[in-house]
Amino acid sequence: MSEPIFDDQGNFQDLDETLLSFEAIQEELNYKQAQDTLRNLVNHLDLTAQEQVGLEKQLNRLTEMLGKLEQSVVQIAAFGMVGRGKSSVLNALLGQTIFETGPLHGVTQTIDTAHWKLQPDHSIKGVQSLALSGWGNSQIQLIDTPGIDEVDGETREILARQMAKQVDLILFIIAGDMTKVEFEALSQLREAGKPIILAFNKIDQYPEADRLAIYQKIRDDRLKELLSPEEIVMVAASPLVTEITQDKSGKLQSKRRRGTPDIEPLKLKILEILQREGKSLVALNTMLYADDVNEQIVARKLEIREEAANQLIQKAVMTKAMVIALNPVTVMDLLTGAIIDVAMILALSRLYGIAMTQQGAIALLQKIGVSMGGISASEFLTSLGLSSLKGMLGLAAPVTGGFSLFPYMSVAITQGGVAGVSCYAMGQVTKRYLANGAAWGPDGPKAAVKSILLSLDETSILNRIKWELGAKLRRDKLFL
Repeated sequence: MSEPIFDDQGNFQDLDETLLSFEAIQEELNYKQAQDTLRNLVNHLDLTAQEQVGLEKQLNRLTEMLGKLEQSVVQIAAFGMVGRGKSSVLNALLGQTIFETGPLHGVTQTIDTAHWKLQPDHSIKGVQSLALSGWGNSQIQLIDTPGIDEVDGETREILARQMAKQVDLILFIIAGDMTKVEFEALSQLREAGKPIILAFNKIDQYPEADRLAIYQKIRDDRLKELLSPEEIVMVAASPLVTEITQDKSGKLQSKRRRGTPDIEPLKLKILEILQREGKSLVALNTMLYADDVNEQIVARKLEIREEAANQLIQKAVMTKAMVIALNPVTVMDLLTGAIIDVAMILALSRLYGIAMTQQGAIALLQKIGVSMGGISASEFLTSLGLSSLKGMLGLAAPVTGGFSLFPYMSVAITQGGVAGVSCYAMGQVTKRYLANGAAWGPDGPKAAVKSILLSLDETSILNRIKWELGAKLRRDKLFL
């Protein structure tokens, strides 16, 4: 027996009722959090016009998902092979013919929707109302999909699978013992992680003994690993009834007509799931789908920004290499190189939408420099030595009649190339850091930097920089 406790008015309250009220409050908080998260995502996508190209459907879908949350829309989709009565089941739930049905193979050619208004339904024994408590002006959207076995229906099948990712509840309709195609389709839909109700339709076409035998085989054999018995119901969405009449001459005639749908078990099962976990389902499924769409958006954003970042890094590399090569003063070499590195980091941070001050850029440069270890040290020592040599060759130019300028150019290009390699490595590390949301990852900065450096071919990069630098110096006639 549940332990009674006092409510705010000092009255006794059943513990089970109290726990249920706590669950309802938590469910409402989760729903509100999902709304806030999705609204923040939609309002802060930070996409340029170029980045939005090709993502129009995904962006529209995110907005639709936000609208779904704000209007408390529950989406229920029916799946199944052609001829199993998907449309008839949905029409029976609606209480009117909305979805097209007929004898033709594959009447449903596209995804169709209709709103299911939950009204008092006294036809269901023991149920006075199908209203969902705590849902306000919620809407239930029934979705009809093309048959999963359509001839030339690969595109429609893909469309149906995509729908399975975004809906909150899946109805899988069969009309007898399961086929291999149905089992495989149900297994794939199960991977979507959504609640599934298997509706064994057209039970009116089987003698009761055969109907129960098929049900038990499905429950205990076919779907034992996929569904529990509670997730399987039997219905007759559009039953055929034989009616015996007598004509004027007294001759008996029989004709078949459509009878009253036997859909109550499915209605009750849907209602049970929505009452128990409906709002949590909507919130969770909306966020999962939105996260999938967001991943596509982020991938597109990073793809385009990757190109822009590489161009920016290359520009910084050549600028630093040029400045270092042309600067004859040793101390100014190192100072100017550091200024260019900081400017590159700030430019990359703006590109990736990460707020960063100059002090923050300097701190990041220092952290990267320490983590880079060998490259930073070799750049400093090489630059220091080559800069001193370059300075002596420059001073000797008047004495040697300008002949010392030839080795001066070679030394300057080498020094610029070494500085460029370091700048390139720093740019790649900074790019990875910013693309990861200004985070190094679980293993920290040293591990992240090490993995990037191992992927770089320093010799190849140095040769390329030296070649480009030499070509530019000659083209600009800075060295004769």
